[in-house]
Amino acid sequence: MSLTAKDMSVVKGLWAKISSKVDEIGAEALGRMLVVYPQTKTYFSHWADLSPGSAPVKKHGKTIMGGVSDAVSKIEDLPAALSQLSELHAYKLRVDPANFKILAHNIIVVTAMLFPAEFTPEVHVSFDKFLQNLAWCLAERYR
Repeated sequence: MSLTAKDMSVVKGLWAKISSKVDEIGAEALGRMLVVYPQTKTYFSHWADLSPGSAPVKKHGKTIMGGVSDAVSKIEDLPAALSQLSELHAYKLRVDPANFKILAHNIIVVTAMLFPAEFTPEVHVSFDKFLQNLAWCLAERYR
């Protein structure tokens, strides 16, 4: 599903409103994913503490959202923007690409929790489309 100019505008507008809390969103989304979808813990078995709010979860949540922030800034060409991350996750980290959609879902949940007034149905649709496109682009090297 492609992003329309309106979707891109809505996502950029949402990002401007939530950018001050993206580290918190990332940590909470990753922490939730590890609890709700315990099979995702296998990729982080080298961490001493996988519990929500732990230092490694917060650090990687920040890293994830840094990537999402970069994608928002390059929203017009997501495949090019995410090419290196796709390669890293496919060839070095060997992450199951289904996990990108799981994480996207958790990012949506947390964003809606923290910004209920801003997370209108219109924003939900555009942000979901953006995150699904992001997940698709990250899975590109698996094909």
